[in-house]
Amino acid sequence: MELKGQKVTILGGGIGGLTAALTLCRNGAEVTVLEQAEAIAEVGAGLQISPNGVSVLAGLGLQDDLAWCSQRARAVSLRDYRHGRQVVRLDLDQYAVGQNFYFVHRSDLISILVDAVRQAGVQVRLLQKVERVDAGPSPVVHLSNGDQCGGDLVIGADGLHSKTRKAFNDPGQPTFTGQVAWRATVPNVLDLPPEAHVFMGPKKHLVAYPLRDGKRVNIVAVQERSAWAAEGWNHSDDPDNLRQAFEGFGGTAGGLLSAVDEVRLWGLFRHQVADNWCQGRVAILGDAAHPTLPFMAQGANMALEDAWVLTASLRASESVESGLKHYQKQRYARTVRLVEAANRNAWKYHLRAPLAWPAHQFLKLSGRFAPQRMVRQFDWIYRHDVTAEPS
Repeated sequence: MELKGQKVTILGGGIGGLTAALTLCRNGAEVTVLEQAEAIAEVGAGLQISPNGVSVLAGLGLQDDLAWCSQRARAVSLRDYRHGRQVVRLDLDQYAVGQNFYFVHRSDLISILVDAVRQAGVQVRLLQKVERVDAGPSPVVHLSNGDQCGGDLVIGADGLHSKTRKAFNDPGQPTFTGQVAWRATVPNVLDLPPEAHVFMGPKKHLVAYPLRDGKRVNIVAVQERSAWAAEGWNHSDDPDNLRQAFEGFGGTAGGLLSAVDEVRLWGLFRHQVADNWCQGRVAILGDAAHPTLPFMAQGANMALEDAWVLTASLRASESVESGLKHYQKQRYARTVRLVEAANRNAWKYHLRAPLAWPAHQFLKLSGRFAPQRMVRQFDWIYRHDVTAEPS
C-alpha cells in the first residue's frame, strides 16, 4: 500500500517507537510521536546491539553513527566469581566473522534516533500521557489532559505497561521469577577491554562491559532471591545493598562493585507474548508486545526488528488492517522463541557446588575444542536480517 500521506500516531519515544517513526516517515507517512516524559532521553544504562539489530540501523543509514558512539565487542569472557579467573573466552572476531556486536549507552542510541526522526520531519510531542486507546477502524487515543487524537494508524510502542496492549488483550498476570537485577555504570579504572565479562557465582551473576570511549563500564548484576522487587528498571537502591548481595565476588568484579555510587534495582517478571498485536488500525511493538527477560540481551534488538517489519508489511499489503496482520504473522513465532530462550538462559550462570565445577570444566573443554559451535549456537538470533527478508 502507499504510505504517503498516511497519518500515524506513535505512543512512546523509546527505541522501538522512534525507529518505527523513522521507517514510516521515510516512506512518506506523516508521523507524530507522543512521549509522556518532558524530554526524550534515557538515564544511564548500557545496551548490547547484536548483528540482527545492527542490520536495521544499517538499513536506516545509522550504523556509522552507532559505531562512532559505541564499543565494538571483541569477545565474551566467562569467569569464576571468587577471583575472576577466566573459564572460557569466546573470540567474536575469530568465530563470528562478518558480524558486529556493539556496546552502546542507551542515551546515545536514543540521541541518534531522535536526531534522525527530527531531520526526517517527524513531530515529537512531549508531556503527552495516554489514559487509554480505543482500537478499531477509527482509533482514538485519550490523553490525561482530556485531549484526543488518532490517525490512519496508531502504534503502541508504550513499553512494559502498555495502554495500547490492554485495548485488545487480556491484562494477564506477570510472574515473579525469583530474581532481581541491579544496573549501574562506573568509571573504567580497571581498563576493561571491549569484551562482555560474565562473572558466574552461586545463585547470582554479574555482567560488565565498557561503554562509549571505554571510560565507563556498564554493570548488570542478577541475584536469585525470594524478596520481591518492583518491576521496571528505574528504581533507585542503596549501592551497599548491591555490594552485600554480591559479597564474595572478588578480582575484577569486586573492584567494579566497590566503585558503584548509584544503582537501580528491578524485579524480573515473566510475561506472555501478547496474543493480539493489532486490532483494526492499531498495533503494538517492542515490550508492549513481547516483554522479555534480559538474559539474551535482545529487548532493544527485537524492537528494532519489529519497527522495520511493521513498515515493510504495510508497504507490501493492500490495506493498513491486512498489513498489521501480516506484521504479527511475520514476528510472532520469532519473538515467542526468543522470550522462551531468555527464560531458559536465566539459570545457566548461577550453578552451585557440586555442579559448578563440572559445568566450568565442560565450558573450558568446549571453548578449547568447539569454540565456533559455542559462538554459533545463537546464529538463529544474530544472523537473522529482517532488512533482507521478502515482505
